[in-house]
Amino acid sequence: MKALTWQGKRDVRVEDVPDPRIEEPTDAVVRITSTAICGSDLHLYEVLGPYLKPGDVLGHEPMGIVEEVGPEVTRLRPGDRVVVPFNISCGSCWMCERQLYAQCETTQVRAEGKGAALFGYTSLYGSVPGGQAEYLRVPQAQFGPIKVPAGGPDERYLYLSDILPTAWQAVRYADTPAGGTLAVFGLGPVGQLCARIGRHLGAGRVIGIDLVPERLEMARRHGVEVVDVTDLDDVPGALIDLVDGRGPDSVIDAVGMEAHGSGPGKVAQTAVGLLPDKLAQSMTDRFGVDRLDVLHAAVKSVRRGGTVSLSGVYGGEVDPMPMMEMFDRGIQLRMGQCHVRRWVDEIMPLLSDDDPLGVLDLRTHRVPLARAPEAYEMFQRKQDGCVKVVLAP
Repeated sequence: MKALTWQGKRDVRVEDVPDPRIEEPTDAVVRITSTAICGSDLHLYEVLGPYLKPGDVLGHEPMGIVEEVGPEVTRLRPGDRVVVPFNISCGSCWMCERQLYAQCETTQVRAEGKGAALFGYTSLYGSVPGGQAEYLRVPQAQFGPIKVPAGGPDERYLYLSDILPTAWQAVRYADTPAGGTLAVFGLGPVGQLCARIGRHLGAGRVIGIDLVPERLEMARRHGVEVVDVTDLDDVPGALIDLVDGRGPDSVIDAVGMEAHGSGPGKVAQTAVGLLPDKLAQSMTDRFGVDRLDVLHAAVKSVRRGGTVSLSGVYGGEVDPMPMMEMFDRGIQLRMGQCHVRRWVDEIMPLLSDDDPLGVLDLRTHRVPLARAPEAYEMFQRKQDGCVKVVLAP
């Protein structure tokens, strides 16, 4: 089959790889009909190369048609249309019983000290082949895959794999009071959905912060106030002034480790990327740093007693944080990988013909899998108005 493989920093290629097959009685094989490029994939493209090896298959936002199931998979049958969550969880361990699916004890990557295994996401999370491919082996298929209706475009359901429940969890964690103000840093795909979900769940005011014109315009279309950071020297000060002189009730950081404008963090990440993989892994595990401009701005923007919710991915071990300010202002901080299946029952009724979350107005590019390498470059460079890319195997 054809699959997108990692070959090195900013080097991904579509190659022939072995077809997946049933290896465990709880496996399924899914023929992929759509698979998206996630902002988190760009971390692999740029920063997390030390944890990949040439030939690793990328991708963790797939959906498709069940082709085959193992003998212990009784809830699916060939022909079912499914979305595959990015985290692999069993549904029955101690963590899963508490709906902490991203910490599943059955698939935890204990050798690396990490939570549940993920599709297409480095040795840190199990080196499980990903879904930017024609077919995908799905472990723990007795629980993980989400059955969706046979009708309607893939993009109506595809984002259940990651970014839609990730955004939903971020907004739930932000805990904006009814009629209150939510600010969202970063209007990429997750930030766009955070802003729309915030409005849907009762925020009186949602403010989106970004610097890409096409992202700002997309957010405006969905009733979001926007702030273009290129016009500002002091973003936290501007947000505080915009909201009664005290700041938003809640702030979501939907950017993560590769924020623009974080000079020292970018230098450190680049330097580590030049080291041999084993040394780079050791340095990252012990001394890794992130680009923290957005996270610091979120902390400084939120009102006293407010909540900062992180959906953007961070990977640093020695990140400096303004603890005195956070403590003095009584800020709550919530974060973590999304527990996808926890939120599906709340979200599914909204994936209807009237599309209240506007999921059909998110994808800007749909391209063949064969063009995935150029799509990665376009997405990273934010060219051609690119907000969200869906690949068609």
